[in-house]
Amino acid sequence: MNTVLLGSSLSALSTGLGALIILFITDAVTHRFRDIILAFTAGIMMAASVLGLIPEALELGGYIPLCIGIYFGVAMLATLEKNIPHIDLQHTIVRVSIDEKAMLVIAAITLHNIPEGLAVGVSYASSLDETGNMIAFAIGLQNMPEGFLVALFLFNQEVSKFKAFLIATATGAIEIVSATIGYYLTSIAGNLIPFGLAFSAGAMLFIIYKELIPESHGDGNERAATYSFIIGLLVMILLLGN
Repeated sequence: MNTVLLGSSLSALSTGLGALIILFITDAVTHRFRDIILAFTAGIMMAASVLGLIPEALELGGYIPLCIGIYFGVAMLATLEKNIPHIDLQHTIVRVSIDEKAMLVIAAITLHNIPEGLAVGVSYASSLDETGNMIAFAIGLQNMPEGFLVALFLFNQEVSKFKAFLIATATGAIEIVSATIGYYLTSIAGNLIPFGLAFSAGAMLFIIYKELIPESHGDGNERAATYSFIIGLLVMILLLGN
């Protein structure tokens, strides 16, 4: 249990690590840089799900549990996407009341972090710490640019840098709670582990294809983002091989 708490905490607090950058920036961050970072994390998460979660779910449960788990992972993210107002953190130009906008961002990002925490908890419950560490690392990398973009968005809405940093960091804390829930559920019912692993893979694939890749291709930086995605994929393959 200590391992899952440590892993989920480090993964969740990566949001704050990314948001920390907001305290030091003086000039606007280019779309190109943000697109490259988003695509890189997409590559990391792709390798973690396809080369880590999915093979292990297949080995432990077979094809049918894999399909069911992936379906529910995608369905959960799609439901959140449909029912939570989507805030395009990089391309939003419409300015509304600062309090309303800030609350929408906080609520959307916090709820979107729930499946990511579940992915970490379920991965540790698989009894292979390597899998849990790998997923916590992948989610943590994804959280860093997310935390930065949330803090940057709030700062652009005239929230102070320090307050924007604190709020962005707090949005990741829900992952610790959801990771603990996912860990206990799959630990109590061991036959849920392959479903849980596949669920996590489905959730991550949804994030990659619905959020990260489209966001990284929104400003004419498709080629640079594609290269960055491939580099992220190769980096995670290297880490998985060691």
